[in-house]
Formats: sequence, structure tokens, C-alpha cells
Amino acid sequence: MKYPIGIQNFEQIREDGYVYIDKTALIYDLVANGKIYFLSRPRRFGKSLLISTLENYFLGRKELFRGLAIDSLEKEWAEYPVFHIDFNGKNFTSPLELKKTIETFVAKCEERYGRDELADTFGDRLAYVFEKAHEKTGRRVVVLIDEYDKPLLDVMSTGIPSPVVEGNIKTLEDYNREMLKGFYSVFKLTDKHLQFVLLTGVTKFSQVSVFSGFNQPKDISYDSRYDALCGITKEELLSVFKEQIRELGERNGMTEEETIEKLKRKYDGYHFSEGMLDVFNPFSLLNCLDRRQFRDYWFSTGTPTYLMRLLADNHENINELAGEYYPAAEFVDYKATIQKPLPMLYQSGYLTIKGYNSRRDTYLLDFPNEEVRSGMVAVFSSDYFGDKNNSSTWLNDVSDSLEAGDLEKFKVQLTAFLSNISYRFQRKEDERECERHFQYTFYLIMQLLGKYNTYVEKETSQGRIDCVLECPDYVYIFEFKLNSAAAVALKQIEEKGYAMPYVADRRKIYKVGISFSSETGTVNDFAYETQE
Repeated sequence: MKYPIGIQNFEQIREDGYVYIDKTALIYDLVANGKIYFLSRPRRFGKSLLISTLENYFLGRKELFRGLAIDSLEKEWAEYPVFHIDFNGKNFTSPLELKKTIETFVAKCEERYGRDELADTFGDRLAYVFEKAHEKTGRRVVVLIDEYDKPLLDVMSTGIPSPVVEGNIKTLEDYNREMLKGFYSVFKLTDKHLQFVLLTGVTKFSQVSVFSGFNQPKDISYDSRYDALCGITKEELLSVFKEQIRELGERNGMTEEETIEKLKRKYDGYHFSEGMLDVFNPFSLLNCLDRRQFRDYWFSTGTPTYLMRLLADNHENINELAGEYYPAAEFVDYKATIQKPLPMLYQSGYLTIKGYNSRRDTYLLDFPNEEVRSGMVAVFSSDYFGDKNNSSTWLNDVSDSLEAGDLEKFKVQLTAFLSNISYRFQRKEDERECERHFQYTFYLIMQLLGKYNTYVEKETSQGRIDCVLECPDYVYIFEFKLNSAAAVALKQIEEKGYAMPYVADRRKIYKVGISFSSETGTVNDFAYETQE
């Protein structure tokens, strides 16, 4: 089987015999039931391939679609004038890059359909082109815009000065935003000449008025009817890649059922609406089947710089953002700030919908899968601890201690580790911030271990357990205190019955109380006992 890894051209995929997951029934439904759309999906999720498929469809290239679902649905196969602009692959931190990109696109359109010499804005120039294309071909125009938001993401929060300072335009971010507003104003000017419009991107910038120049597109990013428009569903995985799953399992000494389960844990878990349809990350899944190795393919391609800039200044810890319920308004529309990075984390695919409370109309957001969880924890811990303290050797030693039930050794390891963390994370003046620091540090350590089930602030009928760690032979129930005694933490575990859910567990249960010192920045008391 030929895997189209890195290939986003529908024509090449079909002509060169690469595997194609048939999305054309959804594409036909999309075209038949609307006109102007917006779709947000994480990077490397198939947005560019979707754009390419639509382009070939509207060019009437029926031969490329033979044998696909749309072959029996579409009867006309008419050819429309198609205008496709792709903002991907450009570096818009260069002050005039966006202007040059749009100018080149508009000029090429004018070469084909003519130019209005009196028009002096990109919107007016394109409006003339669309009108003439409609007149010349007798058909309304199709406009496809890929990665519409990249000119903004590249410069977001960089503070790069604008090449032209006028009014409120002081930064390159302001300049690019105003230029895009003018460019997109063409859709309002030419509504009667439009047959179909699709804009794709990672984020939705509605809150910063990028789309204020034209009628708002229909946002299908969270429409359950189009959950599977990009990505690969479990049904598609099992029907298209059955033999490849078997080969992957044989290569890794696993049964078919174990292989499917690991694929789900590693690469599945994306949900784009309350419908909760499981969607696999296509980039990671195809790479895994091709190489027959379970690795972090999507995350290893790099965390976007815009996200890292945002997270570098935020005042919330990742464990406090993940695993919580939110109303849609807090994460669906783009309005990320230094204090509230949640929308960007969700729209970029680092958090996804994991549950829906219909009574409260709130959504549970958490990491999609193991690949994203481990990758995000690695990124945060590298910045938080520094490379020296985040060594694999130390983590392996801690794993050995916990797997052996050696809490005395774990106490020494943890105390020494915290003592070496940069001074900027210690001795915080605010007691609440100090407590958050220690809880977050412990959370990152547990997550970095990777192979164990870790639950932070696990809810019970009597309260919330600070942390539970499940190893093959031991279960550790941790309770933390600040500037107190470990015995107080142990008493809380006992009085609130935190160990009760594990009374029938075959593993040995340890109740562990840890007190941290805001003065020394490390453990000042450590006690434990077994569950009787």
C-alpha cells in the first residue's frame, strides 16, 4: 500500500495509486447544502487535501473521482472558475510578505480575466475579476483559501513593528489583520458571483474582526455532520487498513485487538462536536502503519511557535486546564490571551472534547491521546525543569523505586530533585501560588514517567485526592500539604476514605503524605503507610 504521507494533492494521490480515504460523499453534501463555509482543524489533519479535492471537483475532473462515492451522486460535473490561494509555506514575519503574496495572487487572476484600472484595493480588484469570470464562463466562481490564519499566527504577540504606522496600526499583527480584512471584503462585494467558498485554518479569529468585511461564513468546525471531513474514523481504519493493522501487530508482537487498542490510545481521541465521533490523527496513523512503529509522529514535527509564545507567558498550569468542563464560548471562538490560552490549545488540537454535559451545556476538554499528552508534558517540563533536571536517567531511577515499592528511595529522589529546580520556581510569596507550584511539579514528574495511570485531583464522594499513581504491583495515594506535617495529610486520606475504591485491588496500596516547604522549596516531611 502506498501512503500519501506529505502529499496534499488529490490529483497526484489518485493518479499515482496512493491510498485515499473516501470523503467525497461528505464533500457532495457540503456543496449541495451551503455556499460559504469555514473549517477549523489542527495542523496536518488533511485540510489542504480537502481543498485540493474540492478544486478538482469544481474543475469537473470526473475521471479522478471514478469509483468514489461522489461518482454516483454527481450528475453534471460542470467546470467552474476556481480561485485557490494557499497561505501555507510562507513566513509572514517578513513585514511585506503578506502584501506580496496577495498582490501576486490578484495579479495572476487579472492576467486571466482583466483588470479594472480604477480599482485601487485588493478587494475591489478581485471583485472585478470575479464578475468578469462569471460573465466569461457563465458560471459563478469558487474560492478556496487554505490556512487563512497563518499570516496572523506567524506574527501573533511578536511585537514586530508595522511597515506602515497609521491610526491604530502599530504592529505587523495589526497590519496583517487589516490587510486580510480588506482582502476578504471581496466576498461581500461579489456575493451574487459566488458559487462556493471555503476557508480553512487552525484557529477562528472572529473575535478580532478578520471576517468583519463580509457576511460571516457558516462555521462547520463543530458541526457533527462533518466531524469526519478531515482525519480518519475507526470505521475507516478497520475497513481500509485491516491487513496493515495485522502486519503492524506482527511486527510488534501484538494481537490484532491489542494493536487496534494501542492505535486508539496513541492516535485516536479527537472529537469535534458533542456527537463524540472518534477521529484519528491521519498524519500519525499513516506514518505508524507505514513504518510499523508506534512513535509520536505528529508532535515530533514541532509545536507551533505561536502556541509556545502564548504558553510562555500564561499563568495557568496545563494540569489545571486539562480535564475540566467549559462552556463552548470559552474555547470555540478565538479569543486567546496571556491569561487565557484555552481557545488556542483547543483549536490547535492539543486539547479536545472528551465529554458533554447536556444539562449544563458544558464540554469536558482533555488531551486527545497519549501522543499529545506525553508531547505536551515533555514541552512544559523541559521549560519548567531545564534539561539537566529532566534527564531520562533520573526518571528511570524513580520508575524503579515506585515499581519496587521503595518509598524511602523515592523520598530521597524527590527531595533532591526539588532542591535543584531553578530558584525562580521556589519560595513564592503567595501561599496559593506556592502550593500550585508544588502540585504542578509533582504532576509533571508523574506524567513524565509515562507508563503508569496517573490521576490528579481525582474526585471521590468525600472530596478530591491530590494524586493517584497506579503501578503494576502498587497503588500510591498521595496527599500534599504546604508548611505542615505529613501526618496531617495521612489523616485526611484516612478520614475521607480515599483508599476505599481500591479495597478489592490485588495490588498493595500505599497512602503517602508529603509536606512541602515554601522556605526551602523542597520536601520537609514525608510519611506513608499501607492500607490495612
